[in-house]
Formats: sequence, structure tokens, C-alpha cells
Amino acid sequence: MRHRGVAVAPRTVTHLLERYDELLTLSLTDTTRLQRITQAQGRVILALDGLQPDVGHEVLWGLRDCLSGEVLLARSLLSAPQPDLAVLLRTVQQTVPVPIVGIVSDGHLSIRGAVAEVFSDVPHQLCHFHYLREAAKPIYDADRHAKQERKKRVRGVRPMERRLAGRSDPEAEVVRGYCAAVRSALTDDGRPPLEASGLKLHARLTAITASLERVEKRGLCPRS
Repeated sequence: MRHRGVAVAPRTVTHLLERYDELLTLSLTDTTRLQRITQAQGRVILALDGLQPDVGHEVLWGLRDCLSGEVLLARSLLSAPQPDLAVLLRTVQQTVPVPIVGIVSDGHLSIRGAVAEVFSDVPHQLCHFHYLREAAKPIYDADRHAKQERKKRVRGVRPMERRLAGRSDPEAEVVRGYCAAVRSALTDDGRPPLEASGLKLHARLTAITASLERVEKRGLCPRS
């Protein structure tokens, strides 16, 4: 906000965050509103997951309706044993006036046990992301190995940049641009399982090579 010319004190930001927490709490505890939303759609598909900012901290568990996108319950727990998660599931079950017809979560044993305890007759499916990540693990391992081998072949960027120190001519600027492109390609990882970092590196290095070849054909290849 200061970068945009808006003067604001750190305490003001703290107050705004506290007001947001209060509004969020009111929204989550407004069971009448949640009941009205879920009753209109006639059923709930429940998603369950926990977020831990850092090891040793409390885990924020969120239970969300996949159809409406509404968060039905959010609660922090010191740990995630099956009995505590079962309490969260029963709380949601008692809050919504419509049947819960499906549950989506990761494969954590305590979650699976709690779902089986409370919703033994409700289909429980592994989250698509976790399912795809597990299915793609062999491909991810092969892609990571290919990336490591590819990186071994791309050396000498730093020495080339040192040789250009103090130069400001157009040729030096072009070479610096290619060095920056190579460095960026080496450090820009993909996000498995939907984006393979090895294939991404291959595509970017191929594009850089093609660009150098075009420059060379025009007789403009840098001599650095």
C-alpha cells in the first residue's frame, strides 16, 4: 500500500486482520445461512483438509462444501487423531439439513478412519490432486533425473558473465540476455504432477538454442 502511495500503519493492518477474523467467524457460525444454502441444493459433497503453516504449529482444518464452495467448519487442532476429526465430521453432519452424499480428502489414515467411523455408507474419494500425484510419481522421478542430466550439460554461464564485466556494447548486452535466459531456465521449476520441470527445462533450452541458431545464420553470432 505504501508503494501505491497509501500511508498505513502496521497497527492498522493488524486491526483489519482482526476484523476480518471476526467477520469470518460470524460467517462460519451463521448456521441459518449455511442451512439455507445447502438446503437449496439438496445435498453436500464434503471436502476435508488440514493446513499447517509450520512443523509444530496447530493445524487449521477446513470442511468445505464442493457444490456451493462454502466453508462449513474451520477449526484449529494441535494434532489430527481420528477421534478429533470424527468430532468435526459429526459437527458438520448435525449442522447441514441435507444428506452428505460424498467426501473428498487426501489419504491420511486418521482422516480415512474418521470418515469410516462417521460416514460408513458414504462414498469417500481421494482428492484428484493427490490421486494424480501418486499415479504420476514414476514419471516425476524420471523427469527429475532427466532434468539433472540436462543441467550437467549447461555450464559456463557465470564465467561468461565475468568476461563481460565492464562492457556495455550491444554485443555484450545480447550475451548477457542469453545468459539470463539460461539461468532462468535452470532455476524455474515446474509444479508436479501437472507440469514436468524436466520437460519445461528442455523446452526452454531448445528455444534458446533455436534463437542462437537464427542469430548465427544472420551472421550476428556473439563472439564472447
